[in-house]
Amino acid sequence: MTTTQPVTPTVLPPAPPLGAQAERLIERGVHRIAGLAAAELRAFAEAAESAGDAEGALLAVHPDRAPASALAPLLLRDGRPGFVVTDMHDVDLFAPLDTLAMPDAPLYLLTSLERGDRMANWSPDEALPALTARARTPLLLTEGMHWVLQQPAVLDRNHCFMTIGSRLRKSNGALDARTPAVWISNGTGRDGHERRNAPKVGWCWAGNRHTWLGFASAEGRRV
Repeated sequence: MTTTQPVTPTVLPPAPPLGAQAERLIERGVHRIAGLAAAELRAFAEAAESAGDAEGALLAVHPDRAPASALAPLLLRDGRPGFVVTDMHDVDLFAPLDTLAMPDAPLYLLTSLERGDRMANWSPDEALPALTARARTPLLLTEGMHWVLQQPAVLDRNHCFMTIGSRLRKSNGALDARTPAVWISNGTGRDGHERRNAPKVGWCWAGNRHTWLGFASAEGRRV
């Protein structure tokens, strides 16, 4: 277990109302990517809000319907669209961990989101059992992208996050050592200067620590 000093987490604003989230997805064309009618998103949001227990929840589209490669360019920060790093051409093959119970529905909610600032400078290998012990579920890459899509402010310099609920399995069944993350490009190297400050979808090694990456998680997923 890491012995780094605890970090005081930034208090993030609550997610927008579900109706506003549905409109945002429609505005960005996510419903078309997912093969859904705009009316379906609006009806889902309205039903969830009518149930009265969805305050602060995030509306997500199942990754089978809206893959990471399609969501990345829809993310915006400082007017710059998001992108996937060039050496992650297999980004859509990163799937939910076998231990995660995914809703059998195209739309679902994530509750009680945390960016995981307190776990900055932990490795993914250290963070996953700690989240499990707290009955937290790590976000998938696509779920983290939905969060940024709805609330760009959750990406902040030196306070970005990993999404270790998504992993790639190799042909022999073992997990690929890469773990996906969402952070902010510095516009250096292969990113290109024009991408400085853009949302960046990339990866880190499962055994490495990074002071500027927390571990995004939720209390649960439900339809």
